[in-house]
Amino acid sequence: MPLRDGRLSHDLDPTDRPPQDACGVFGVWVPADQAARAEVSKLTYYGLYALQHRGQESAGIAVSDGSRIVVFKDMGLVAQVFDESVLNTLRGHIAVGHCRYSTTGAPTWENAQPTFRSSDAGGLALVHNGNLINTPELAARLAPGVLTATTDTEVLTALLATHGDGPMAAAREILPATRGAYSLVFMDEGTLYAARDPEGIRPLVLGELEGGGWVVASETAGLDIVGARVVREIEPGEMIAVDGDGVRSERFAEARPKGCLFEYVYLARPDTTIAGRSVQATRVEVGRRLAREHPVEGDMVIPTPESGTPAAIGYAEASGIPYGQGLVKNSYVGRTFIQPSQTIRQLGIRLKLNPLREAIEGKRLIVVDDSIVRGNTQRAIVAMLRDAGAAEVHVRISSPPVAWPCFYGIDFATRAELIAGNLSVEEIRDSIGADSLGYVSLDELISATQIAKDSLCRACFDGVYPVPVDEDARGKHLLEVT
Repeated sequence: MPLRDGRLSHDLDPTDRPPQDACGVFGVWVPADQAARAEVSKLTYYGLYALQHRGQESAGIAVSDGSRIVVFKDMGLVAQVFDESVLNTLRGHIAVGHCRYSTTGAPTWENAQPTFRSSDAGGLALVHNGNLINTPELAARLAPGVLTATTDTEVLTALLATHGDGPMAAAREILPATRGAYSLVFMDEGTLYAARDPEGIRPLVLGELEGGGWVVASETAGLDIVGARVVREIEPGEMIAVDGDGVRSERFAEARPKGCLFEYVYLARPDTTIAGRSVQATRVEVGRRLAREHPVEGDMVIPTPESGTPAAIGYAEASGIPYGQGLVKNSYVGRTFIQPSQTIRQLGIRLKLNPLREAIEGKRLIVVDDSIVRGNTQRAIVAMLRDAGAAEVHVRISSPPVAWPCFYGIDFATRAELIAGNLSVEEIRDSIGADSLGYVSLDELISATQIAKDSLCRACFDGVYPVPVDEDARGKHLLEVT
């Protein structure tokens, strides 16, 4: 994208949004004789509610009563799609659920999940978090005219459902040939399945319900909300099946762990646990390290709520500069299907944040946020704080510069659209109008996670992709379905 007046032309657009994850997935199995008491559709609803931050475009639930699968899905937030009357019609003892943000395929009802396929052997409903990079290659295995949607998820569902020997045998054959990021939860009429790609890029955890039953979710927060005990993470390259015989596990590929580092930065809820360590604790520690790497004199440390809050707490603790609230977030602003007029659009960030003038006037502020993607939000925040009387605005970021796109399920821009893909740190500082700008280093961020560097996907920060994506294929792995 061309530069204009020292800025990327897209940055002149007053709208902006944070990076989006592909989606949240949830699945539950309870014994058939407990179906009436357990109400798996409502368990799934609450699980998706806890995972709403991972996808706010569409939501869906599929339920099996042992003989047939019923699917209900629509565009919108979980609480907009489902109400008591709808959930009461979804009766059974197995369920899978999904909340979506599209990274492949258009944001349409047809591409909402769960996806469903029926065959002579029965039905199959599937939900997916991640992004595949060899979708056309997989689609070539299917007969012409089979696909009706534009997502990699639709391809996987068709492949698993049309295999003559059932989902488990199909997965053994299909998953080793599937490249990219995928945390899958799927079911037929009698069994709940889950699988995670060999790199384990996107998270997936297993929990046990008190009184009997099993739950699979993208994050431990999804287990907590339904009262499930965290058992363990689904391992990279592992597939499980849950039915009346319990939980069965097998490997379809050798584990090559490369968990997404950006989960620690932004995607996961702070009350989620990854690899035995709370995300909140990691983010606070990153803030401490950020303060040591990029000290500055100031009167108050404030977060960009809410994603910058843990790191701001850590920064204030390590620097000795008081922590305070300088920006108020409108908690009711999420994805909206109402398009703003130009007049409203020009209000920009004030739809989401508003300054506490009396708290910041005349102060030297240190503003802590999780990342800078395009730069629009930070530019608007800096200008808003100056308008409210801040004497100085120093921006500190609890991740390294995001300079490379993600092909594994985060809707980052192309490299041309990423501000750090085109400008130096000093040029970014000038572009957003801050008095100073500091990013935590990649080594310090990794150290704070307590995970080995070689076990993390860092591609958006260093351009090293754990599942190779050919330069010519980047951005061309979508399916075109007519």
